[in-house]
Amino acid sequence: MNFTFKKATKTQSRLRLALIGPSGSGKTYTSLAIATSLQKPVCVIDTERGSASKYADIFEFDVLELESFSPDTYCEAILAACRAEYGTIVIDSLSHAWMGKDGALEQVDRAAKRQSSGNTFMAWRDITPKHNRLVDTILNATAHVIVTMRTKTEYVLEENEKGKKVPRKVGLQPVQRDGLEYEFDVVGDLNLENQLTIGKTRCPVLAGQYFERPGKNVADILNAWITDGAPAPPPPAPAPAVPPADPTRTSHLAIVDALKARIAEVAASGDDAAKAKLIEEIKSADLPEILMGAVRKAYATAFAAKPAATAEAAK
Repeated sequence: MNFTFKKATKTQSRLRLALIGPSGSGKTYTSLAIATSLQKPVCVIDTERGSASKYADIFEFDVLELESFSPDTYCEAILAACRAEYGTIVIDSLSHAWMGKDGALEQVDRAAKRQSSGNTFMAWRDITPKHNRLVDTILNATAHVIVTMRTKTEYVLEENEKGKKVPRKVGLQPVQRDGLEYEFDVVGDLNLENQLTIGKTRCPVLAGQYFERPGKNVADILNAWITDGAPAPPPPAPAPAVPPADPTRTSHLAIVDALKARIAEVAASGDDAAKAKLIEEIKSADLPEILMGAVRKAYATAFAAKPAATAEAAK
């Protein structure tokens, strides 16, 4: 096979932005404030029961309210928005494609229940390609795409000015497949004061930046970045419908996804019996060593595991 290298050239591009935060951090408002200052017309794929439309007196946009949150439904909605030639697509929120009605986790649970063993590993073999197609559809869209993702919420105790311990709500990992946020050009974390901290960015000007009430100020920086460079090449064809999965290509990754989801579930439950069963499931998983290492890391992180517990799961 022949490989040909060429000089790298910066080209104009379509934005892929993810806004992550707990409930009440202003994800919907911020996504609209940035989108309407970026490129119009704007459309919103709304999974939050009409929450975006509450801002219709402030921002101008069209809306599509989804009732089913299957990854395939998201794909069809995005492709419809591209065919309608919207300049910016807001997906509020992408978390439902993972943990919502007909989302990836629910589809896996249903598939597992149809099997006599109740094993989720084989179910992931069919669901993972659907989720991969959703990611590809977002990345290949002909419009700018802004997505919001919820974070899992916990409370921490902090001392107030009177020296008393008071609870404070904090956001943790986004509710989506592990690592999905890194598919985006820019990832911003919103707190409950609607302050935006840029966590990951390919736009150098935004590196380490912090914004109060983000909106046009962020959009102007992004617009200057994505319009700088040579004209963009024609976009690739939309991702085709997913054919039946090839078990030899998808089964290992499906098992990893299933184990990570199971680890998160058991860690949240605090059930010692479930934890013991989980360790046995990890031991019995038929995975290459490099993927088993990723599972061990997920286990150790979820349980803040002591070395002995980690070693037990690794045997």
